[in-house]
Amino acid sequence: MDRRHFVRTATVSALAAHVAPLGATSRLDRGPDQRSRDPRALMMDAMGELRPIYEPALVRQMLASGTDAITVTLCDPKPEAGVPLELAIDGLHEYDRYLAAHPDLFVKGNSARDVDAARRSGRMAVFYLYQNATQFGDDLDRVAMFHDLGVRSSQITYNYRNLAGVGCRATDDSGGLTEFGRALVERMNDVGMLIDLSHANMPTMADTIAHSRVPVIVSHTGCDAVHAHERNTTDENLRALADGGGVVGMCQLRPFLTHLKTDNLHAYFDHIDHAIQVAGTEHVCIGSDRDHRVIEMTPEYEAELRREEGAQVQNSELPYYIDELNGPSRMEVVWDGLVGRGHSADVVEGVMGRNLYRLYEEVIG
Repeated sequence: MDRRHFVRTATVSALAAHVAPLGATSRLDRGPDQRSRDPRALMMDAMGELRPIYEPALVRQMLASGTDAITVTLCDPKPEAGVPLELAIDGLHEYDRYLAAHPDLFVKGNSARDVDAARRSGRMAVFYLYQNATQFGDDLDRVAMFHDLGVRSSQITYNYRNLAGVGCRATDDSGGLTEFGRALVERMNDVGMLIDLSHANMPTMADTIAHSRVPVIVSHTGCDAVHAHERNTTDENLRALADGGGVVGMCQLRPFLTHLKTDNLHAYFDHIDHAIQVAGTEHVCIGSDRDHRVIEMTPEYEAELRREEGAQVQNSELPYYIDELNGPSRMEVVWDGLVGRGHSADVVEGVMGRNLYRLYEEVIG
């Protein structure tokens, strides 16, 4: 079914009350050669790539595919021992400069209302995330400092143990949220910084869900019951996340989803369907964790991956992408796939954006 026809005949969602009519420069005015959609159909990516090297033409393709908002990682989360603070600040300033250089394309996301403002003007709201807590060091006052600079989300861990908790790749460490981690959770709650539990091990995830006074997110993961992987989330934690009002984002990184290297798009929707079944329709969103360029596995691209990811790149896990989700128009593919799986208009709109908007509105403001 054509997505435009599907949405226009669907029941008006509750989110429509939050969104003012689009103005003269809206996405609906971009020309007959681009697919348009009802402005009620919000689309948000809970963690995706928007690299400062992206040219305006690529960003416009992302917008044309329906991406209204995206949360981006500001810097490499791997370095330790005093380096993270400098990297974190440099990365934040780099993105500030990138957004400021393209005011016709971007709105910096400080609140859910910035999504509304971006949509009214045909732009993309961009929210800031750190994928580790190492930029805070042992100084809880840095939480407010980074919040004042526009950071609206941070992970507790990235793969291994830090001061706050334990990551998913620390296989010989069954620990969870630490005493400092509990204090960090409380401070993030106080300032309105969303807690992201991607890359945490399951005890740290469970401890943080229980300790947080407000809902949290696992922005980019898969379902461990569908495909066992260290980065995926157990059903037990999916239920706990939902019980606390949180949201889980289904990623598009192929090794997390399936061993199949071709003919594998169905695996992505298997994960979404399972998450909906376990967590409920109001607690699942999209967290692509993917580059928006059309990737070809050339020697040059492999070299780029290894410069960025180092030993994390395993030949057996390449390619990272699913063919149909490789490029800037994949939100259309996801929408059509959910419709093809028989989900109602209400469920599709929730997964594509409304669930994440609700979480941002409740936690970030």
